[in-house]
Amino acid sequence: MIDSSEAIPASDPFALFDAWIAEAWESEPNDANAMALATATPGAAPSVRMVLLKGHGPDGFVFYTNAQSRKGGELLANPQAALLFHWKSLRRQVRIEGPLTEVTAEEADAYFHSRPFVSQVGSAASDQSRPLDSRATYVARVEALEAQYQAAGEVPRPPHWTGFRLAPQAMEFWLDRPNRLHERRRFTFDGAGGSTSTLLYP
Repeated sequence: MIDSSEAIPASDPFALFDAWIAEAWESEPNDANAMALATATPGAAPSVRMVLLKGHGPDGFVFYTNAQSRKGGELLANPQAALLFHWKSLRRQVRIEGPLTEVTAEEADAYFHSRPFVSQVGSAASDQSRPLDSRATYVARVEALEAQYQAAGEVPRPPHWTGFRLAPQAMEFWLDRPNRLHERRRFTFDGAGGSTSTLLYP
C-alpha cells in the first residue's frame, strides 16, 4: 500500500529550512550551503552559477560577490533572482525566489574581514569575470597584495565587493519519495510576515 502521509509540514518554512540545512551539514561531504544562483541578462537570457549561502532568516538569504562581475552586473541591472539547494545525500531540494537588496557596508566589511587573509587577498586581486592573459598574472597580483598587507593581517574591502540579500516571495520544498511519487510544498509570502502553503503535484 502506498504511504499517503505528508512528510513536509505546512508550518513555518524558515524553521523547516533551518532543520533541513542543519541535516545537510551532517550528511553532505562538501559545502552544504552551496546553492545555484539564477539571474537573467539584460536580454532576458538565463544565467546560473554556484555560490555559497552566508546568512539566512526571515529577512532573507545572503551571499557575497564582486559587484563588477557578470553576476554582479546582472543583479544590479535586474535585482531579482532564484536560488536552488540540492542536497543529494538527503534527496531533497529547496527553491527560493524573490527580489534582492544590497547588504550594508558594515555587513560587507564584517563578512569580508571574517574570511581567511589569503581569501581576502584573492578577492581584492581579482577582476572577476574579465579576461585574464595567464594565471601567472593573477598569482603575481595576489603575491603583491599579500606582501603589501601582510603586516596588517587584513585587506581593505574593495568597494565593489559586496553582498546581496534575497527576500523570499516563494519557497518550495521537494522531497524524494519511493517510486518517484515525490512530495512538493510551496510557500508564498504576502509581504507582511504571513505565508500560505500549497501542496503541489510532483
